[in-house]
Parts: sequence; structure tokens; C-alpha cells
Amino acid sequence: MLRPKVPTMPQPTGRIAPPAVVEPTAVVPHGQAAPAAVAAPAPARPTVQLTPGAVIALIGGGTAVVLVVGAVLVSMLLAVAITGASLAICALVIRSLIGAESKHR
Repeated sequence: MLRPKVPTMPQPTGRIAPPAVVEPTAVVPHGQAAPAAVAAPAPARPTVQLTPGAVIALIGGGTAVVLVVGAVLVSMLLAVAITGASLAICALVIRSLIGAESKHR
């Protein structure tokens, strides 16, 4: 009824590149040392020079970052503390309501 069709591999078309040519390397006998390659000197990296104004700006920026991060952390701590306190108060109120209801019956 249903017969699967087996795909056939098509023949390559277009231009085919020839194989790469491999050149032999020179063999240095064990007794002789190969000539040492002269390493090029590394380019000199420019040094960072801080002016007094840049130092003051860095100190001011660092102080601002510390103050902002500290304010965010303190506000998160306060939010957790307020949430915990309100949950404790709700638990006490519910407990007292349940206790009062059982006394009236």
C-alpha cells in the first residue's frame, strides 16, 4: 500500500576545489639549534593619569553609589519587618476572635 521512497544522493554540481598542497617542513638535526626568533617589543600601553578633579569625581560617585544601595537595602529590610509585624498582629486578632467565639457557645 504505502512504500517509502529511499532518497538518492545527487551527484555534486558546480566547481570542485582541488586538494590543498602540503609543503614539507625543514628538519633540524638534534645537534644544531634552530635560530631563535626575535620577539617584537610589545607596544607601550598608555598609563592612566588621574587629575585632582577626576579623583574628586570618583570619590563623589562612589559615595553616591554606596548611599543609594544602602537606602535600597534599608527600605527592603523595613518592608520585610513591617510585613512580619502586620502578619503577627493579624494572627493575634484572629486567635482572639476564635477564642471569644468558642466561649460564647
